[in-house]
Amino acid sequence: MFGKFILALAIIAAPLAGAAQEVYEVEMGDDGLHKPTWLRETFLDMREDLAEANSLGLRLALIVEQRGCIYCKKMHTEIYPIPEIDTVIRENYFFVQINMFGDLEITDFDGEVLPERDMVKKWGVFFTPTILFMPEEVSESDSAGDVAVAKMPGAFGKFMTLNMFNWVLLRGYDSEEHFQKYHARMLQTQLNR
Repeated sequence: MFGKFILALAIIAAPLAGAAQEVYEVEMGDDGLHKPTWLRETFLDMREDLAEANSLGLRLALIVEQRGCIYCKKMHTEIYPIPEIDTVIRENYFFVQINMFGDLEITDFDGEVLPERDMVKKWGVFFTPTILFMPEEVSESDSAGDVAVAKMPGAFGKFMTLNMFNWVLLRGYDSEEHFQKYHARMLQTQLNR
C-alpha cells in the first residue's frame, strides 16, 4: 500500500517537476553558449552597438562566456530568470554576447578588428561569465576594456547581480558611493522584505 502511494505521488509530481525546469531552460547555440531571448544579435561593431543601444534608451553590456562554463550555466538557469532580474535586463539593457574562444570578428570602439578570443585578451577579461557595462558615450580612441564603467567577473547571487545592474543604471560609478557600500545598503532593505 505504501509503495502504491509513493508511485502515485511520483506520477503526480513528475509533470510539476518538468514544468519547473522549463521555466529555467535556456536554449543552447551551436557555439555551446546559452542563448536567452534578451541577447542581441549584432555585427559586433562596438560603435554601432552603442549607437543602437542609445537609440533604444538602453545601456550596452557585453557578456563574455565560454562553452561548458558551469558558472555561465548557473547564471542563465538560476539567476537571470529570476523575474526581477529578467525585467531589469529586458527593460534597460542591450546585451551582446562574446565567446571567449570564438572566431567572430569584433570591431572595438577604437576601430581595431580582432577575433573574439583576441579581443577578450585585449580587454583583460580572464573569467567567464564577465559582464562589461559600457558608458553611453565612448571616444573613437578608446577600447571597451578601458572604458567599461563596471565589470562583473564571475557568477553571483540574486542580490549582488540585481544591485550591480541597478547601480549601473543609477550611474553609481559617478557617485561617491562605491558599489560595495551601495550593495550593503540595498541588501539590508532586500533581506528585510
